[in-house]
Amino acid sequence: MSSGGEMSSGQLLQQMALLQWLSSQTDEDRSLLTAVTGIRVARELLDRFTGQNEVDSYKRECILSIAEFVRQNPQASQDQINAEVENRVRLFAARVKALETAPIF
Repeated sequence: MSSGGEMSSGQLLQQMALLQWLSSQTDEDRSLLTAVTGIRVARELLDRFTGQNEVDSYKRECILSIAEFVRQNPQASQDQINAEVENRVRLFAARVKALETAPIF
């Protein structure tokens, strides 16, 4: 589920395939459900192997922390903002780099 409580496109597609199979019980619909589920599992494994979920999370945190700094410091000069952005991006890059040695599971 996404943070807003909505299903992702993949989750919705899987639920639609499940609903179709539950209502029909045909081999064709079971095969479709199996394929959709397999794709979702493969995507999750790929994201875990590549660390993409963590990178996306770190990216969101970086952007939100910069926005928070600007919000809390409306009088900050452009140089101060640039320095804060530089620090936050440096932290983001270090966190992504650390993923290279992090365990997969």
